[in-house]
Amino acid sequence: MLPPMTTSTFDAMWQALLPVGRDVTSGGYRRFAWTEPDLTAREWFAGEAEARGLTLVVDRNGNQWAWSGDPDRDGPGVVVGSHLDSVPDGGAFDGPLGVVSAFAALDLLRERGVAFDRPLAVANFTDEEGARFGVACAGSRLLTGVLDPDRARGLRDGDGNTMAGAMRAAGQDVTHLGADRETLGRIGTFVELHVEQGPGLVDLGRPVGVAGRIWPHGRWRLDFHGEANHAGTTRLSDRKDPMLALARAVLAARSQAEQYDALATIGRLRVEPGGTNAVPSLVQAWLDARGPDEAVVRAVVDGVGRESGATPVEESWTPAVDLDGGLRERLATLLDGAPVLPTGAGHDAGILAAAGIPAAMLFVRNPTGVSHSPAEHAERDDCLAGVAALATVLEELGR
Repeated sequence: MLPPMTTSTFDAMWQALLPVGRDVTSGGYRRFAWTEPDLTAREWFAGEAEARGLTLVVDRNGNQWAWSGDPDRDGPGVVVGSHLDSVPDGGAFDGPLGVVSAFAALDLLRERGVAFDRPLAVANFTDEEGARFGVACAGSRLLTGVLDPDRARGLRDGDGNTMAGAMRAAGQDVTHLGADRETLGRIGTFVELHVEQGPGLVDLGRPVGVAGRIWPHGRWRLDFHGEANHAGTTRLSDRKDPMLALARAVLAARSQAEQYDALATIGRLRVEPGGTNAVPSLVQAWLDARGPDEAVVRAVVDGVGRESGATPVEESWTPAVDLDGGLRERLATLLDGAPVLPTGAGHDAGILAAAGIPAAMLFVRNPTGVSHSPAEHAERDDCLAGVAALATVLEELGR
């Protein structure tokens, strides 16, 4: 059990974040990048940094860093954290648990009087979910140079707002978006704590685990063209209805995923003109595909395109990432043989690892096994176990 002071600060931080961006009807969250709920969460982060005497730095891509110590003077530091944005109607834990736990772990170590030889930081990465502009891990992709800054500036949300415009409206300068070697050079090691987005730890009966491999995954847009017409007067034989091709794509996503032992999902649509009594002129669908290796994922996507008649347009791609093996084993041993689990979910830790930064992840048990949903959950005792584990890791790496 954590000391009362650390426990109370964890609870206070968690309660302060709970109402931010929460939909009172569904209980889910809508903290989309650069919207008012996201800005409120960013202000919360800045306040927690100030309360601890940490130096707040916002990099050229909008990622927030709260530093204890000077990484420019004393060498690369140890960074912990995650993100605060959400998917539509997402759960409370995906992202925020990692940020709250990072501050709480730092509190615990200070309470114990632990001194560090290396600078430490808590990070909040911008637009990890990509729910508004369609590219996941946008903040870390820009930071590492994976996402082209001109493309990022031109990305549009469902209302036609550009990412550049949204960032400017929030007071962020977008002139120098892109690879930031100075910021990357401050990160010696990155550790991200995250709620598990499946039942692995439940099956193993363990509260905390260590991430192993992150599956390769990507997003593709499928465009189905038709001809707008009246739903009540147009004969079936005369219709050019793109919804039929969409239906084939949805079924193909399932059958191709089953064939290759992979995962494929069509979860987002745009229909024009969007009238209940109108045959659509255009349907756009977004395909998410993931699998154990790149060849499998590409085969699934090709199969969906072939069966539906559309050419998949790649909007983002993340290769497979094996998080630092030595660091992974070191953490598993440090945490009394914590289990090592693969994951199909993408994370900022994976983007940093692919850029050559030693990175690791800790998972906290999710009793529902559900994520990207209001049903996502973690018990308080397991959350506190995660804080304790993260503090142990920080104490080891910060020497």
